[in-house]
Amino acid sequence: MSLSQIAHIDSIRETFLKQLVFIEENYNELNNMYLYSTPIQERVKNFLSLYISELESFIKDEDWNGPLSKVFIGTKVTVLFQDEKETEDYFISLPDHSDPDANCISFLSPVGRQLLLKNVGDEISLVVPNGTVSLSVKRIYFSGN
Repeated sequence: MSLSQIAHIDSIRETFLKQLVFIEENYNELNNMYLYSTPIQERVKNFLSLYISELESFIKDEDWNGPLSKVFIGTKVTVLFQDEKETEDYFISLPDHSDPDANCISFLSPVGRQLLLKNVGDEISLVVPNGTVSLSVKRIYFSGN
């Protein structure tokens, strides 16, 4: 592995570690936002705790050397819509950094929370206001934000 690859991997871990600290420091506010924005029937018990646990496991994985296989906050996800056979990229962000017009969506948004923690190859029935849409996760990139 080259020095640039090692530096890139270290940068990813450092970014996710900062994110983990931010989430833990703002846990109550983020959890309240999740509860407020998520219909009762769509809520996942311990949503933020599950995310924190997955992120901690990733950070501690000494053997990981890329590419990303799980959707985390700060990643860009390429999905394939099954019906249209078209791909779309979504950047998963913290709520304050979302810009839906640029496909930058909050992890607390309806689409963001359904993509969060999914793996490459997962097939999802995404619940949208007018029904469901079948898609699969094709690729996950680290965006650096």
